[in-house]
Amino acid sequence: MERKITWTKNGIGVIEKEKTVGAVPPDFLAEDVVECIAAFHASVPGYEATPLAELPELAKKLGVGRIFVKDESKRFGLNAFKGLGGIYAVSKVICEKLGVPLTSFEEICTEENKEKIKDMVFITATDGNHGKGVAWAARKFGCKAYVYMPKGTVECRAEAIREIGAEEVLVTDCFYDDTVRMADERARKNGWTMVQDTAWEGYMDIPTYIVQGYSTLAKEAAQQLEEAGVSAPDVLFLQAGVGAFAGGVLGYFANHYGEKLPKTVIAEPDTVACIFESARVNDGNPHPSTGSCETVMAGLNCAEPCLVTYPTLRDFPAAYAACPDFVTEQGMAALGLPQGSDPVVVSGESGAVGVGLLWEIMTNAELAELRAHLGLKEDAVVLCISTEGNTDPDHYKEVMETYKNRS
Repeated sequence: MERKITWTKNGIGVIEKEKTVGAVPPDFLAEDVVECIAAFHASVPGYEATPLAELPELAKKLGVGRIFVKDESKRFGLNAFKGLGGIYAVSKVICEKLGVPLTSFEEICTEENKEKIKDMVFITATDGNHGKGVAWAARKFGCKAYVYMPKGTVECRAEAIREIGAEEVLVTDCFYDDTVRMADERARKNGWTMVQDTAWEGYMDIPTYIVQGYSTLAKEAAQQLEEAGVSAPDVLFLQAGVGAFAGGVLGYFANHYGEKLPKTVIAEPDTVACIFESARVNDGNPHPSTGSCETVMAGLNCAEPCLVTYPTLRDFPAAYAACPDFVTEQGMAALGLPQGSDPVVVSGESGAVGVGLLWEIMTNAELAELRAHLGLKEDAVVLCISTEGNTDPDHYKEVMETYKNRS
């Protein structure tokens, strides 16, 4: 299938394509499946649907009809969406060990069951939010969690995981994908359970559970949009690291909206864009990124696609974007220093790239063809998901001060 590839003068790479003819939405994210997953999440103490903020002043400034941003900084008090995948996957693994079906959190987390699983140990590799979600989930069941983090990790992100109650947080001297391999090796050696949001041959079940866990936020968003009078958004921006989040949300929406599926853009850091690279090669197979893996978007700093979600991210998007760091900083400022009476949405480096990319598409003349391809007109409804809050306070403050001085 032919696709148009563009690189702007300020370094944004864009691939335009059409949805693959005959593409089939993933059945593990079908409406009835997600209904049960969402019901489980609703039983977890502290669960609330996260807010869907509307930004009418930003929509007016950028020349679109309506802009909605789902604010995942409010999820379970974890400052990011990852707890959804962590608690669902850990609960599924525990139920498999106990030989019982996954029902409600209360029915699983009894004192009798906690006694049976008290020696279970979970391990994961993370850039920050995923490890926090797994450690939080393990602690809820009285189990231990070990968390490996890649080199370059900001200390405050490691400390946040320690505060959640991880048994150990180890910052390695490797990038993310090799850190995953180190954690997996330790899991095998010690008989622990690896809970990872990426997948490879022979390791698919637990990543699938994590991806399914993320679908709850998509279901919430669809319901909230309907309450706001929107039957389906026109354009959807999703950020990707390995693609577990993006594939989980897009997979649910492909099932839920069918032919009304919004034109979807997958945004990644330009230095570590494995979904973009796979689309560029365009042979139907996943490919690792070829960049330096240096980016402020720590949660998206992943060089190898998740096999569970890759088919969805190959077949359903309308475009892919490789974004320099300034794009997400632009998004952070647009949300944190809002237009007029728009609400403030505190969004971190891995949460704001969709909004930053929307800004660039609507203001950069070099992206006019992409704008037309996506149908970003004056009546278009846009949905972005801010997947995290302020996870690096020093950098967040620096970005806000920089953009305040520009205004």
